This record gives sequence, C-alpha cells and structure tokens, in this order.
Amino acid sequence: MTDSERGVLAHRYWLIEGDHAEAVDGGVIEETLLAIYVNGQELATVMCSPLDQEALAVGFLYNEGVIDSMAEIGLVQKNVVGTTVDVLLTHSDFKPPRRMVLTSGCGGGITLQYLTGAHPPLESNYVTTPAVIRQRMRDLQGAAQLYNRVRGVHTALLADEAQMRVSAEDIGRHNAVDKITGKALQAGMDTTDCLLLTSGRISSEMLTKARRMRIPVVVSRTAPTSVAVKLAQAWRICIVGYVRQGGMRVYTHPQRLGLDEHALPIAAAARTSDDEE
Repeated sequence: MTDSERGVLAHRYWLIEGDHAEAVDGGVIEETLLAIYVNGQELATVMCSPLDQEALAVGFLYNEGVIDSMAEIGLVQKNVVGTTVDVLLTHSDFKPPRRMVLTSGCGGGITLQYLTGAHPPLESNYVTTPAVIRQRMRDLQGAAQLYNRVRGVHTALLADEAQMRVSAEDIGRHNAVDKITGKALQAGMDTTDCLLLTSGRISSEMLTKARRMRIPVVVSRTAPTSVAVKLAQAWRICIVGYVRQGGMRVYTHPQRLGLDEHALPIAAAARTSDDEE
C-alpha cells in the first residue's frame, strides 16, 4: 500500500451536480483513537489519522514541553493496530500533569499548558518575501495528497526559503503541526527560522507550537484568532493569512516580509466570504 492510499477508507457516495446524480466509488478519511503513554503512564488520547503516529507522539511531547530534544527519548513505538504509542524517556522522573486543558482545535487534541505569553520574544532577524510565501503555499497544496483525494483533512508544512522540508496531514490541524515537529526531531532537523504553513485556522495553541519551534513566520490559507494575533505580536512572529494567487493578509510584524507598517496606506476593510477552516 502506497502512502497516498493509506489513511483513506473506501466508501461509495452519491454525487449530485445540478439535476444529475450518480454513485461514485470514492473514500473517506480514516479516523482513529490514539493513546500516548510516557514511561508506562497514559498522557493523552487524541483522535487522529493513522499516519505518522510516532511522529505525532514525539512532536506532541516536544510542543507541550515534556521533552526538549530527542536525546530524552529512549524508545518510541506504536502497537500493531495503531491504537497506542509508547514513549520511554531516558529519565524516570516524569510525572503526568495534574490538569489537562481541552483545546479549541479540531481532532480532539489537548494541551498541557495554559496558553499565556510566558515565552520571551523571538531573537531572530529573519525576513522573507511575499513571493516566497506564495511558492511555499503551492508546496503545501502539492503535499496535500489525502486532501486532494477525499478532502476532510488538514495539511501542515515546514519549509525554508528554497524548499519544503517536511509535510504531514491529519484530521486535526494541531495534530498535523505536532507531526511536523516530530518528523523534524526524528531527522535531527533544526526548525529555527523556518516557515510553518497550515491549511487551517491559526489559533493560540498553533502559535504556541510555532514559538516552541522558534519559527518567525506562520502562514495559513485562512485566518488567525484574536489571541493568536496578540501572542504573535508579543513573540515577534509574523502571521500571514488568506494566501491566494492574487494576494495575502499580513496580520503581525510586517517587517518580516520587508514591509514598513508606518509607511503603508490605510484602506477600508473588505468583507470576505472565504471559509474560516
């Protein structure tokens, strides 16, 4: 089975276009319940795609501050049926948090941290261009293999100025970003001053993950939330949303795209009918 065939279950559906209807042999995104265990203790249970589950567990642990590097992991292994991932740390003093907080993300993801401005601003002079943003967004669209087949899934991508570095898909946009983090850690890849692109809304939790990865520019085909914008302002992260062939919206720190916010003309707000997810 190829990577493009995994994660999809065959399903026949009716396609109606105008007055014409026909049965189509297609598919739907596969969804599964995954339990993540750390040193034998259950840490989290998430609804996710069955792809890249070990990377999801590793990225989740890093983005939530449980680990700071792959050196802290002695073993990461999923079971045969893909319902659990066991992570053994190199130290035995791990204690699960007493309180877990449900996130606003789709896919049932959870986070262990209260989302506050606890991180210091990024010490980075990284600057890119709108042309690079558009090219990397084309890379994101090209990496969306499951989405292009059956829809119903989010895509995330880690990139630099020249190319895509890793990509991931999942039913939850938070899970997709955790998979990106996990893949980078497993490959020994530094995420500092990279671009993070996502097909979904940029929430406060998404910004927290980006800050954890030391990423100065976060890009989406949709919009950020108000708290995400506030965190991005505090952490010196540039948020770019609604990237289309004809344009994009830069919500924070426009200087990272070579713009002088004090020299820009002010236009009346335009209404949009674009999807928010």
